[in-house]
Amino acid sequence: MHEDPGKQANPRVAVIIPAKDEAERIGMTVRAVKALPFVDLELIVVVDDGSSDDTQDIARQAGAVTVRHTVNRGKASSMETGAKVVAMRAVKGETPPLLLFLDADLGESAAEAAPLIEPVIKGEADFTIAVLPRPVGAGGHGFVLGLSRWAIRRTTGWNPQAPLSGQRCLTTAAFQAALPLATGWGVETDMTISLLSAGFAVKEVPVDFKHRVSRHDLASQMHRLHQFIDVVKAVFRLRARRVHIKKHKFLKVALKQKPGEVYRVPLDKDSEI
Repeated sequence: MHEDPGKQANPRVAVIIPAKDEAERIGMTVRAVKALPFVDLELIVVVDDGSSDDTQDIARQAGAVTVRHTVNRGKASSMETGAKVVAMRAVKGETPPLLLFLDADLGESAAEAAPLIEPVIKGEADFTIAVLPRPVGAGGHGFVLGLSRWAIRRTTGWNPQAPLSGQRCLTTAAFQAALPLATGWGVETDMTISLLSAGFAVKEVPVDFKHRVSRHDLASQMHRLHQFIDVVKAVFRLRARRVHIKKHKFLKVALKQKPGEVYRVPLDKDSEI
């Protein structure tokens, strides 16, 4: 069981940005997050995941701490690497910083991330998820989104608007509880189910982020296929680990939920996860 989230004392925010071949946008993204409230400028970390361009150099020039994977290891590995770098650089004895995960292609719109930070600092939730405006011309038919939403609802009772959103702010305790992260594009679905099943509280927050739009071309279709496969793998991984909440535990809370409100299932020590 996880206790109710509490207001953060002397809050600090570390920003972790996984990036691969993002030389065009990474500099703007790093500069934008410097303006966010409570961000520790010494803890803006860009994890270059095997880029073939100048992503690392540009991120460093923009003021980020950078670390590089020599080969592409995927988003989950980049998130874990970033969190380890933050832990190594954090001041011993101080309250661990909040972890804000952002995509590298947000550019100047990364400066809009403040609404993600506020509920966690205030103690309303243990982690927040950004709900982005749907971009004009976006491709896809919602199969991956629907699968992720179904899996989360079935196992925890929560009906999210943006289950695949990678723009998230978490307490360090919440991130540690989600480890090890699922590989590939299933990381967000796996993380959400794992944390809700452990009693952590979540809140979705509308944020005016703008990023690269997925189109209808072959490359985009293949990307969505890989996303679908990875979410399926994450679901089976969770089932194998028996990570879920018994339906009678979440039914009352699930029936009362409203979009944009904090969702948390109060668990007791006898709850099965």
